[in-house]
Amino acid sequence: MVGNGSTVKKINSRIANLRGLEPAGRRAVVCEAAGLDAQDERALAGEDALSVSLANGMIENVIGKFELPLGVAGNFVINGTDYLIPMAVEEPSVVAAASYMAKIARDCGGFTTSSTLPIMRAQIQILNITDPYGARQRLLSARDDLMERANSRDKMLIGLGGGCKDIEVHIFEDTPIGPLVVLHLLVDVRDAMGANVVNSMAEMLAPRVEEISGGQVRLRILSNLADHRLARARVEITADALSTKDLDGARVAEGIVQACALAIVDPYRAATHNKGIMNGIDPVVVATGNDWRAIEAGAHAYAARDGRYTSLSRWEINGAGSLVGTIEMPMALGLVGGATKTHPAARAALRMMNVTSASELAEVTIAVGLAQNMAALRALSTEGIQKGHMALHARNIAILAGATGADVDRIAKQIAEAGDVTVDRAAELLSK
Repeated sequence: MVGNGSTVKKINSRIANLRGLEPAGRRAVVCEAAGLDAQDERALAGEDALSVSLANGMIENVIGKFELPLGVAGNFVINGTDYLIPMAVEEPSVVAAASYMAKIARDCGGFTTSSTLPIMRAQIQILNITDPYGARQRLLSARDDLMERANSRDKMLIGLGGGCKDIEVHIFEDTPIGPLVVLHLLVDVRDAMGANVVNSMAEMLAPRVEEISGGQVRLRILSNLADHRLARARVEITADALSTKDLDGARVAEGIVQACALAIVDPYRAATHNKGIMNGIDPVVVATGNDWRAIEAGAHAYAARDGRYTSLSRWEINGAGSLVGTIEMPMALGLVGGATKTHPAARAALRMMNVTSASELAEVTIAVGLAQNMAALRALSTEGIQKGHMALHARNIAILAGATGADVDRIAKQIAEAGDVTVDRAAELLSK
């Protein structure tokens, strides 16, 4: 189930002719649909939303700001609820592809999602252990004491229902520095991403862990392989919904399944396949002020968790002939702390999405990843990935050739229709 049932406003993500408007018009329509105020609209416009003085307080050695285009993917229905999706990304075709696949999915009931509790891991590395199995037993026997100490660190988190829920102890008998024992704290971080919470707990427990184990603690740090904090999405598309003017929908569905099969067995294809998934996920993570590097690390580690790198998604055809896509991966996103609370545009983006919990944000984000994956596989199995991508990339080429204003779309259309998406051709047309 998405969210906690406390949604205060209803959004319609189906906005007709959004692409045909100018940026200011799009922004006005989106903000009206999402119920955002003038302050949020200004923040989303990027008109000095992040002042240099504010940026200077966020990171070190600030000299300015670096901006990305901020787009909105429409049409998304997830667990029966409409969502407008903010996406900060520089790559052409990403927002358009997600929106188009969401429209196809919308007519088939949309996406369904679920997620586990927001459990993060902290690792405490213990060196110089002569009896690693004995140390493991001693640490496990002290489980209640260790958990109580960990939970004394953050009373607010405990009051919200979070906190350390369990410990694990892992042994590595053969490493370059001899036997290692690693204690894991499993912590429910609620609506936080959780890095600061679990790191602080690990730091605080280190002296006690040394006393119990008889070893020496070295690393005390979270793991970005958040395999207890998973988000899942599923979509079912009828064959008719996949039909094009040139291809039967059943053939398109078969092509998507065949394309996915290569990613399942071949890591060279899986790397590109999963990058396509992250094309949808990362822009949402960036737009909402979350840590996209943590999400990338967790995704790719999870894809290789069985010792072989493989696809994060699966595509199948069910007994009714419909295409079924599923995905599961770690999704450590937060609504509190960090840039999610500091950056005005990130705060406005979260209000646009109307999400009420970190778990809901994770579920919405993974649905966008599945939509992006479907778009890439559909293109690969039909006209090829370059046709649509280059048509949208033509705008960049036109700008690079010197086009401005109305000339951008005019030149882009001409070079795309001619199949000659080059700066030389754009410059030649512009000169005429």
